[in-house]
Amino acid sequence: MSAPTPFSDLASTAGASDTGSPRFTRDDKTQAAGSCTLVGAGPGDPELLTLKAVKAIASATVLLVDDLVNDAVLAHASPSARIVHVGKRGGCKSTPQAFIDKLMITAVHEGEHVVRLKGGDPFIFGRGGEEVEHLREAGIDVQVVNGITSGLAGMSSLGAPLTHREHAHGVVFATGHAKPGDAGPDWALLANTAHQAKLTLVIYMGVSSLAQIRSGLLKGLPAHTPVAIVQHASLPEQREALTTLDELADTMAREGLQSPSIIVVGDVVQGARAWAAQPHAAQKLA
Repeated sequence: MSAPTPFSDLASTAGASDTGSPRFTRDDKTQAAGSCTLVGAGPGDPELLTLKAVKAIASATVLLVDDLVNDAVLAHASPSARIVHVGKRGGCKSTPQAFIDKLMITAVHEGEHVVRLKGGDPFIFGRGGEEVEHLREAGIDVQVVNGITSGLAGMSSLGAPLTHREHAHGVVFATGHAKPGDAGPDWALLANTAHQAKLTLVIYMGVSSLAQIRSGLLKGLPAHTPVAIVQHASLPEQREALTTLDELADTMAREGLQSPSIIVVGDVVQGARAWAAQPHAAQKLA
């Protein structure tokens, strides 16, 4: 039986997004068991990192970094840590998930302290659940550090909540980007449920399927239902627009809003409209 491929050799073939990352073989590894922690880097603003996330990043000997993680977050990493970019972004060339799983498992078995750094929260459309399953199958006890998800950060930046005693009794996080062979959410059913139960819908990765999403939602929600679109939530380049469900596609096209954007549907968006009417915000959301 051939010897397993070392992590250093695997990492050097991680993909196009690995260019520019340090390439070296660690010669100071201890014989102690390795570890793996999935860390949520938040929506983009590095100041939204939790203290626990900062500590985990600082203690890592290897960081596997997703594409949407702000480079400023890596300032918390040890100078001796190996940083490998394993880009994962819809519609772009990505490092295969199976290869990322192999990188993590190999590094841990070699005694590395691995941090898998993900945008937002690992357990909200970050494939964290899949990665935890693979790590546990390999006998690795993985830890998870939550991060602020972009759906929450985006609405907060508009001065509006996701739940409200008058307007929304709950919130549903949904993805517009299903895996191959999966039809994804039943948007008509989801819209009808949201309408009847007074729920806010927060849609991630919905830009490429916007027409289908809008068409399905209009089967269960009124055309005048308020909608907010937030691109690059929490970052200096954040852009946003307030519209209605029937005008959603036209607004996206007119404003040139693209991925990564979150789409929030429901009466809580009225709070963003009220905030936008204030003197300090009127120009921002004009």
